[in-house]
This record gives sequence, C-alpha cells and structure tokens, in this order.
Amino acid sequence: MQELNFPKFEYRFKSTENKVSIFDVIRKKFIILQPEEWVRQHCMHYLINEKKYPKSLINVEKELTINGLKKRYDIVVFNSDGSIHLIVECKSYSININQDTFDQIARYNLALKANYLMVTNGLNHYYCQMDTENECYSFLKDIPNYTKP
Repeated sequence: MQELNFPKFEYRFKSTENKVSIFDVIRKKFIILQPEEWVRQHCMHYLINEKKYPKSLINVEKELTINGLKKRYDIVVFNSDGSIHLIVECKSYSININQDTFDQIARYNLALKANYLMVTNGLNHYYCQMDTENECYSFLKDIPNYTKP
C-alpha cells in the first residue's frame, strides 16, 4: 500500500481467500483492505494517538439519510454531549480532492451539524471550522486536540 502523510501506527493484517484485511480498533473487526480503508485507518489512528480523541467518541462508516437518500459517512467524532464535533471524509490516495469532495462533506454536514470538517486522501489533508451562524467555513492548519469538557 501507498505510504501516507500520517504518523505510522501498529496495524494488524489478516489474509483469507487471497484478500488482505486490516483490524479496525473502532469497529473491533477485520475490514478488507482497500485504498480508501487504508486512508481511513490511518486517519482514525491519527485522531486517537495524535489528537487524543477517545475511541468511545469515534464512529466509523455509518449510514445517514440526506434528502431521502441513504449515504455513509467515513468518520464522525462526537462531543461528550452527543453533538458532533468532527466529520471526516476519506478518499483513496489515488483520488484528488476537489470541490466535489467538499460539496459531499458539506451536504453531510447539513444533517450532522459538526463544528469541524476534515477531508483527506491520506496525502493531503484539509481542515475547516464551521460558522453555522454565517453558513460558511474557514480553513485551518489542523484540527484541535481533544479537550475534556
């Protein structure tokens, strides 16, 4: 797999029926290793190990309904009160991040109302802080570390 622009972490692989899987510490199971999953796993470990977000506040690959359509988000980090702190959209390292990617996460955020957004392909990361009052966002150099409420 492609080396990514994230800190290294200890991962566990398993191979069955000519398919390689990687262990997901949030879902607590092995997931077939595809390029987007490689990015998602690196991102989760970055949030847990570097940014210190508790595993208990992280949710991965869940379905949501937006305008009657079923969609799946990659990673959501909750605040301890149940509101959403961060939405992360992960793309394969072979996909360039463009306006469509930001439009996708912005549509998700209409329903989820997160404080922060992150878009990554594992090589390039973009971070935004939402200003819901003015319906806009501002780019950041990084997302904040977890702080206990």
